[in-house]
Amino acid sequence: MLSAGQGKRLLPLTQSLPKCLVEIGGRAILEWQLEVLCCCGVNDIVVVTGFQHEKVADLVNKKYAAAGVRTLLNRDYQKYDNLFSCWKASGEMEGDFILLNGDTLFEPKVLKRLLSNAGDRITLTVSTKKRYDSDDMKVQFHGTRLKRVGKDLPLDSVNGESIGLSLFRGEGPSLFTNALRQAVERPGAERRWYLSVIDELAQKGFVSVVDITGLAWCEIDFPRDLKSAEQVVSVIKRELLSMRYGQQSGAAEGCGKTMAMRR
Repeated sequence: MLSAGQGKRLLPLTQSLPKCLVEIGGRAILEWQLEVLCCCGVNDIVVVTGFQHEKVADLVNKKYAAAGVRTLLNRDYQKYDNLFSCWKASGEMEGDFILLNGDTLFEPKVLKRLLSNAGDRITLTVSTKKRYDSDDMKVQFHGTRLKRVGKDLPLDSVNGESIGLSLFRGEGPSLFTNALRQAVERPGAERRWYLSVIDELAQKGFVSVVDITGLAWCEIDFPRDLKSAEQVVSVIKRELLSMRYGQQSGAAEGCGKTMAMRR
């Protein structure tokens, strides 16, 4: 999980608190993410931290250490974008794993759909809507194949957006870490997102998509996103309660390792 950033666009909420610890519905964003992951059978979870690392580590150690959750500090989070948080965690990317942005909330059904329908290498979770703006991480896909991903894609070529959740299986982890290694050595790497690496791999035919349109999810960047986040949390609460009482299908298996990351 990439959770190193402060989230300055949420100031003053993030004046002394990392974005992942902003509370929605009485609990931190990170807590809702971990609850969903754990209820879906994910274990060995690595949270990449940066801003106010001690506060994140304290929450994880008190509430989630027994569930296999741990933190990994990126001391250079202020200097670099999230490509370097990924590179910092590359040693953890052995075997199948999930990569999750620290500001994305989603109901358990989203993760279940990804796990049930993912390709055999790299799979990006996407959603569709009528209009896309400059801040959306836009995608172009055909069928289940991802063709491009990036914020600067021409709007007339876009037919979805990345929600910040990806799955790596089979040769996917090695494809990704090798591409990361090359990317961090290039000029300007400090200003790049890890999805620029996914974009390169997509153009080589290595990336597929799973469309979760219609399921509850949100990305939290601005104060205006908090209302949508509260609605998603309401869905999460209902579904987690139902799962815990055995009213839905059992937990997904084979999730492997998760890295939740922001920056």
